Amino acid sequence: MIAPDYQYIEQLLQQERSLADPAEAHGTLAGCLCATSGYRLEDWVREILPEGRGAPQTSAALGELFNATTAALLHPDMEFELLLPADEQSIEVRTAALAQWCQGFLYGLGAGAITDATVLPGDVGEIVRDLTEISRAGVDASQEAESNEAAYTELVEFVRVGVQLLFEELAALRYPPAPAPAPLH
Repeated sequence: MIAPDYQYIEQLLQQERSLADPAEAHGTLAGCLCATSGYRLEDWVREILPEGRGAPQTSAALGELFNATTAALLHPDMEFELLLPADEQSIEVRTAALAQWCQGFLYGLGAGAITDATVLPGDVGEIVRDLTEISRAGVDASQEAESNEAAYTELVEFVRVGVQLLFEELAALRYPPAPAPAPLH
């Protein structure tokens, strides 16, 4: 399933007067899907649109993005992709969007079942701490363009794979084991 592109979602969110940009909104979606069982399209729309609902065209596009994101996270072949500006955009714009994506993701984790993502154990905790650092990313003006492009590409891939791993690792928090039945007397 192909999700709507960044520019199209950006246009729709602006028409709806959303305070979230497409990267942040998508990050929020991914974070909530990682941390919350039964997260629905309606829940996400309430998070990102001021009225909690959008025009039919907006609702349809957000529904496509929601479904594509959910399907990609559930797919075992790591097909998940971040919603970020196209490569034709400047490195500054793309880096700022990646930082906003990570901010949205961390917000989504916190809005879900994970009350303090910074204390998660092991690799999961390390990924979350790294995403916190990436949420402050900027372009290093002292580096050559090629070096900044390479760093950006590495960060995007790290976030993409990290989110997929978090989704898998946090499944136990989303779906805690059912309580043992009470003994019969």
